[in-house]
Amino acid sequence: MIYNELAYGFDLSWLKTDSLYHGKVGLLCFRNPGICGTTTAVYISESIIDGVVLHTGFKFIVGTPLVVAFVIYKWRRRHLSTYDSIEEFLHNQNNFTPIRYSFSEIKKMTQNFKNKLGEGGYGSVFKGKLRSGRTVAVKVLSKSKGNGQDFINEIATIGRIHHVNVVHLIGFCVHSSKNALVYDFMSNGSLEKYIFSQGITILSCKQIFEISLGVARGIEYMHQGCYMQILHFDIKPHNILLDENFIPKVSDFGLARLCPLDNNNVSLTAARGTLGYIAPELFYKNIGGVSNKADVYSFGMLLMEMASKRKNLNAVENTSQIYFPSWVHDQLSQEKSIEMKTSDTNEADSRIAKKMIIVALWCIQLKPSDRPTMNKVIEMLEGEFECLQMPPKPSLYQLEKPTEHVQETSYSQQSTIPSLTLQR
Repeated sequence: MIYNELAYGFDLSWLKTDSLYHGKVGLLCFRNPGICGTTTAVYISESIIDGVVLHTGFKFIVGTPLVVAFVIYKWRRRHLSTYDSIEEFLHNQNNFTPIRYSFSEIKKMTQNFKNKLGEGGYGSVFKGKLRSGRTVAVKVLSKSKGNGQDFINEIATIGRIHHVNVVHLIGFCVHSSKNALVYDFMSNGSLEKYIFSQGITILSCKQIFEISLGVARGIEYMHQGCYMQILHFDIKPHNILLDENFIPKVSDFGLARLCPLDNNNVSLTAARGTLGYIAPELFYKNIGGVSNKADVYSFGMLLMEMASKRKNLNAVENTSQIYFPSWVHDQLSQEKSIEMKTSDTNEADSRIAKKMIIVALWCIQLKPSDRPTMNKVIEMLEGEFECLQMPPKPSLYQLEKPTEHVQETSYSQQSTIPSLTLQR
């Protein structure tokens, strides 16, 4: 609070006056226009003014606010371009439906940020409530990359779209260095805790399948159902939220890119996403251009984890095979059973899991041109198991970290980037 108000600066004035109790005194006035124009007066005795002590004290009293004001001025200059970039973006938008809230309204709806739901590199998420009684999740961004580009990405991509499988942006707040986004509250949290939990999983194989189908529909809508393509670049379990009915919502569009529907490739200065889900073409330009097939790859890795309820990059126990998708392909090709970490044991559930894995293997093909579109992915998931063909064996292996640096990424627990071996 004090930091923000100091940013407005001070008006200083010096008056000499008489006082019944103090004799001749100096009146030093501080006026802060940021606090409703309030003025603070400090009386200083004339006898002290003539002394050395006053000289030191005067320099401290006058100098400290000036130094603080100068530091804040430099800080505000540093953030000015970010604020202006966001304001310019908002000014140029027509028919922008999300509500713009003030920071005081954000504080009120979150009860001064009382109930924290989670925290990450982007900032923190708090539970809140609108005046109508509607429960919301408020994401406060503590850091903003590239003149607020991540904030602009998020509100630009989902500010105008409405889909049952994409999280709904209710409103936003632009305030100094902290921006906020207000979403519908997802009472069942992220998908991650349901597929990687060590305890008893409450979701059946059929529920997992329906969630995967919902996620696929959400991504397909972003690729083909909007006025422009939305490339997400960070599809992973943590970014799939579940409402009270376990309907999935794709969330977190901070790394997203917009591009025309007829544009098959986008240009990126650096790889983006979460290690373990990043498509190989974001590292290796010689295998194909970056397109919406990067999201197809990430969805394939997600689908594999949902079916197996284990992380793809974890080593397979009792085998020298460390790349799980490759091991799964071998098992299915040899018509061997695959022990999944699930309580489902009936034949119908086993067929559902195998279908999800076969579709996932198609999605994670090395070359983008060999992967299906999200529309085709939905067709395969909704189709009969017998109609699916086995894809080529995945040619992506865990060997060593490549030399390329990953920028603009959100890092997960996986700490290595897989390098590639092309099968001939």
